[in-house]
Amino acid sequence: MANFVLELSALIILATSFGFIAKVLKQPLIPGYILAGIIIGPVLGLVTNSEIIAGMSEIGIAFFLFVIGLELTVTKLKDVLSVSLLGGTLQILTLFLFGLWTAYFLGFSNIEMIYLALVVTFSSTMVVVKLLSDKKELDTLHARIIIGILLLEDVFAVFALSTMSIIENINPAIFLIALFKGAIFLLGTIVIIVYVMQHLFKFAAKSQELLLLLSLSTCFFFSLMAVNIGQIIAYLITSFNFDFLGLSSSPQLLTSLRSGFSIAIGAFVAGVGLANLPYNIEIISKVRPLKDFFSTIFYVSLGLSIGVKFGENVLVPLIVLTLFVVLLKPFVIMFICTLFGYAKKPSFQTAISLTQISEFSLIIIAQGIILGQIKNDVLVIAIALSIITISSTSYLSKYEDWIYNKLFRRIMLFDKLSPSKNLEYFPEKIKSNIIVIGYNRIGYSVVDKLKKLRKKILVVDFNPEAIRALIAQKIPCIYGDISDLEIIERLELKGVKTIISTVSDLADNKLLITKLKHENNKAVAIVTALDVPEALELYDAGADYVILPHFIGGEHVSLLLEDFSKNIKKILKIKTAHIDELQKRHSFGNHHHMNRNIG
Repeated sequence: MANFVLELSALIILATSFGFIAKVLKQPLIPGYILAGIIIGPVLGLVTNSEIIAGMSEIGIAFFLFVIGLELTVTKLKDVLSVSLLGGTLQILTLFLFGLWTAYFLGFSNIEMIYLALVVTFSSTMVVVKLLSDKKELDTLHARIIIGILLLEDVFAVFALSTMSIIENINPAIFLIALFKGAIFLLGTIVIIVYVMQHLFKFAAKSQELLLLLSLSTCFFFSLMAVNIGQIIAYLITSFNFDFLGLSSSPQLLTSLRSGFSIAIGAFVAGVGLANLPYNIEIISKVRPLKDFFSTIFYVSLGLSIGVKFGENVLVPLIVLTLFVVLLKPFVIMFICTLFGYAKKPSFQTAISLTQISEFSLIIIAQGIILGQIKNDVLVIAIALSIITISSTSYLSKYEDWIYNKLFRRIMLFDKLSPSKNLEYFPEKIKSNIIVIGYNRIGYSVVDKLKKLRKKILVVDFNPEAIRALIAQKIPCIYGDISDLEIIERLELKGVKTIISTVSDLADNKLLITKLKHENNKAVAIVTALDVPEALELYDAGADYVILPHFIGGEHVSLLLEDFSKNIKKILKIKTAHIDELQKRHSFGNHHHMNRNIG
């Protein structure tokens, strides 16, 4: 026991040290934790009690999937339904088939081909959401597409995780048994959540300590239920002499029935079951620190499992699969986003953000090792691939504007493929003298006000849903990206009196100001920035006024407070009007979020 405490202490201290180094170097933390595991295990040999560490890492997987399940609400999937559900499914199937083909030519066995195909298919929710958050882009059009696709990938990954244990011996009867067990488990979960857990959580919510303990108990209860669901069903069937699919005469089928799902599956289903309770946000905040701690141990344990010598049997597949993830994968994603009607830039931003492998990929590979289905070389490849691609994503994301402008802006293939390229309402008899860039939250308010003032306006946006909404209202509009010079030329800037850009992309706004002032120096340029330095830079570039949403919001609140102090009844009137406006906007859908880009 003393040795375990010492080993765990060394593990945590080294993981923390590498985490600090990664943070100082502005790198993702996950590769740092994995490298800590490599140093403390294969290099220095400080950790030998691998079984206990593996057990703790399995708890980390359970907590990670529990939190993912808690955050997986139906509303998030509905918000980006078409591209995330249909496009995401097409992307997953396409990449999986390409992955199988690549692994086949690299000489892997059939089961290893499936594992490697799954590895390269899924992207990292944890890494991508953090990068989007750091860049203040979580509410942009491409971020909503990305999050929708990632949520769908998480669902597919959980399904893959639950089926890999039977993949080698699968036949129609075994598959039906697996579906039957899954259905019984889900049905049992729903019944327990609705009729038991809902009432327990209502009582436990009165105590923060009890809420945490009940959350952990729920996670572990459903994990145990998932592991033992086969035994429970087999006991009930044999007790009532119910011969389902000829189980009594087939030892293989009976063995298949008695097997359960993994702890991770139970934790995920528990999270999904609690996701729609009114306490889910509070549960997430309570469980997340534990999830982060045990997840760190999981990533370190992966490093403990890796060897430091890369032979040809590892190096060649690693290079090929890295090129697959960094080059082929974004091309497929960008192609699919384009087919669903999105402009080249948001399609590119979506694609380049997903150029890494997922935490789920490592979890799936770890299960393959536990089941004895794959060799250690495959684990080494997956871990090295995660380190390379997760690290490279941070650089690709940082320099995405440069990459787009230098390499992708002039590629016309994606423009020609987009079914939305001619999506517009642009009557020749209407000459617009005010152009609004971006039909987002601010853009919606601006357009609504200009309509009431009977101004002649033209709206530019690269969200096809927003353009279709404008066409339905017969508001002149063009589908396109303002960073595209061809779109700017179509605006006929010489006859424009005012341009209002609600897009907060600094480079796009500076380009717009430059073109406008060159063509029509008397025109007024109103643009948007997210912070003070960007606002000052836009003023230097020639902007007539820069909108700072948070600054304006603060001023608006101060004016409201001044009014309320004079007339308290006014707050009720404003509240009613505000609710009506919010409901009106909500009925239009997602394109009224604040975006760094158009949308």
